[in-house]
Amino acid sequence: MKGLNPLFKFSLNLYFEESLSSYVKNMGKIGILTRNEDSWCSMQLREAILKHGFHPLCFSFPNLVARVGFKPEVSLEDTDVLRDLKAIIVRPIGRGSLEEIIFRMDLLQRLRRLGLYILNPPQAIERSVDKYYALSLLEESGLPVPRTVVAESAREALKAFHELGGDVVVKPIFGSRGIGSTRVSDPDVAERIFRTLEFYNQVIYVQEYIPHGNYDLRVFVLGDLVLSAMRRVSSLWKTNISLGAKPASYKPTKDIEDLAIKAAKVIGCEVSGVDILESEKGLFIVEINSQPGWRGLQEVTSVNIAEEIVKYVISKLRE
Repeated sequence: MKGLNPLFKFSLNLYFEESLSSYVKNMGKIGILTRNEDSWCSMQLREAILKHGFHPLCFSFPNLVARVGFKPEVSLEDTDVLRDLKAIIVRPIGRGSLEEIIFRMDLLQRLRRLGLYILNPPQAIERSVDKYYALSLLEESGLPVPRTVVAESAREALKAFHELGGDVVVKPIFGSRGIGSTRVSDPDVAERIFRTLEFYNQVIYVQEYIPHGNYDLRVFVLGDLVLSAMRRVSSLWKTNISLGAKPASYKPTKDIEDLAIKAAKVIGCEVSGVDILESEKGLFIVEINSQPGWRGLQEVTSVNIAEEIVKYVISKLRE
């Protein structure tokens, strides 16, 4: 733009800026419901959404306002969520009180009923975050799960400790990334933990410990396909990447692919991280994550996971 009249140059720049602003404003928007818009997975999704001609809009639950009896039914500052968003991709929803969590799920359910596409469906999120609910559904569908006892009584939980062989994993019934999970093989320690949980009115979730060579399988399912998978290898029994386990490339067998896809369908997840243990007793599904991260998996796969998720969402919008 050398040699142009400065006033003309300014006007041209202003025109381009206004055109770009108008273009972005009129682009279809895809929401990313996230605690942290600068987290690695959220940033990957933002880039993929822009690449495919949509505008990413990041927000968290406290930013939303719901209305009944007048419109907009749900708003985000000046954004009418139902009118202005094409879809919402749900990342981890964060901690909250019982009231907050129930309200958040009710809000997603209403948006879904009113026609907004949400990944994952709210019902799948509700099922997967409750370990007892998810595991019971999997067992009822004939899928292999570890022997597990859930109780409110410390006395009953101690009975379960012995019934499960005196080597168990105690987990919070709600929670992820291995936080709060403890392996217990001493009955005195078990009793102390169970009595403490009972005192604080916590549900006691006790699962048999399955020797697994300090690794497990994370199988990433999208729709009807296994997008990618990895071994999570640790020096300890916990295999969460967030707790120091290392990702290793892994090509799942058809049996494992079929198992993961079926598990995701039972829970109702369109995208999920299915955690599977390989043991001498066979395969066991331990958990299903309906808001899985994939930073570790991305290190060991050539598949661009964020882009595949966004392409999947766009395909659903076209349907």
